[in-house]
Amino acid sequence: MASQDWFDKDFYKVLGVSKDVSEADLKKTYRKLARQFHPDSNPGDPKAEARFKEISEAHSVLADPEMRREYDQVRAMGSGARFQAGGQAGGFEDVFGGMFGGGGQGYGGQSYGGGQSSASFEDLLGGMFGGQAGPGGGPGFRGGPAKGRDLAANTTLDFATAINGETIKLQPAGGRPMNVKVPAGVSDGQKIRLKGKGEPSPNGGPAGDLVLTVTVRKHPVFEREGNNIRVVVPVTFAEAVLGATIEVPTLGGAPVKLKVAPGTPSGRVLRVKGRGVATAKATGDLLAEVQVAVPNRIPEAALAHLEAFAEAMPAENPRDDLIARARS
Repeated sequence: MASQDWFDKDFYKVLGVSKDVSEADLKKTYRKLARQFHPDSNPGDPKAEARFKEISEAHSVLADPEMRREYDQVRAMGSGARFQAGGQAGGFEDVFGGMFGGGGQGYGGQSYGGGQSSASFEDLLGGMFGGQAGPGGGPGFRGGPAKGRDLAANTTLDFATAINGETIKLQPAGGRPMNVKVPAGVSDGQKIRLKGKGEPSPNGGPAGDLVLTVTVRKHPVFEREGNNIRVVVPVTFAEAVLGATIEVPTLGGAPVKLKVAPGTPSGRVLRVKGRGVATAKATGDLLAEVQVAVPNRIPEAALAHLEAFAEAMPAENPRDDLIARARS
């Protein structure tokens, strides 16, 4: 991103957050906005697509602690500066006057203010934007060849692809097409930094990085909880009361058989070890949440048996305890 973009764009305003927003609140806000304006949720809406790109750009900078510090430093200089390639930087004194006192000796013996500066703009901002230090070096400046500019990109993955990992073809804005290996177990909103995949250095230094932000599409059946995968499994009233062996789907594999114990209530979770998300650090489980399905229509013969069943059961109200605890 060019320095002028950072002067002109208020990423905090784009996301509607304060400048001291925490990482957790920033992530929560970004996810909410990303779901609202994602192209999959707004097909054929160019305004929503533009808003989604704007949100993603802001998040890619603010979610990276190092980039956020640099962005805040640049914004603190003031938005009056305008930078022109090959010419004089308009508003130069406005930007640096308050920082250096309007004239005299700068860092490393460089002169500034009043007349023409002997330190180039790149020298002064080298440490901030990855450029070289001035001839005299000095605090906060970095010597040697400049690192290439980082690039930001976004990609949307299917649920299964995010869980299992895959090599995808990516076309970052302003960069060349490349194949990127997405590791298994990436989550929605996660940022992946790909070393050396950014722009090349202008003077022989290392290439920049590519910061890839991942959006994961929802699955119609499965939901991710950390490294676990949850699925809601309907069972009949008879299966819940009498017990049964049922089949439960797995992500990308054959169904597994689970035993439902007699008297199993809705909401009980049955666990299948090792069938969740596998990452380099841990492997999660498959969580099958039992949901008792109530039939919409009951045949006359079955209804008679159900009424007889109700009459044979003890006269008790399962809500008595709930009401008593609510009053306490």
